Amino acid sequence: MITAAQLRASRALLGIDQRRLAELSGLSVPTIQRMEASAGVIRGNVDSLMKLVGALDAAGIELIAEGAVSSDGGRGIRLKSAPTADAPSTQAK
Repeated sequence: MITAAQLRASRALLGIDQRRLAELSGLSVPTIQRMEASAGVIRGNVDSLMKLVGALDAAGIELIAEGAVSSDGGRGIRLKSAPTADAPSTQAK
């Protein structure tokens, strides 16, 4: 499960906009916008959620579920130790 806050934070960490996330996930920009506007856990088509989570995973985002090991024990995200080669660059050029 992923929350709207986790989704927005993931995009911020990656330095990408909604259009780029839509491209990476194969979803439409309006779908990404609706997901980010959700309150709490994002609800929707299972296929769309799987595409979204898969794209974030491929870009180097690790989603932390409620109660999972983290410094505060709450929901959150963190970058994996080494993003994949296909992940968008977050460094200034």
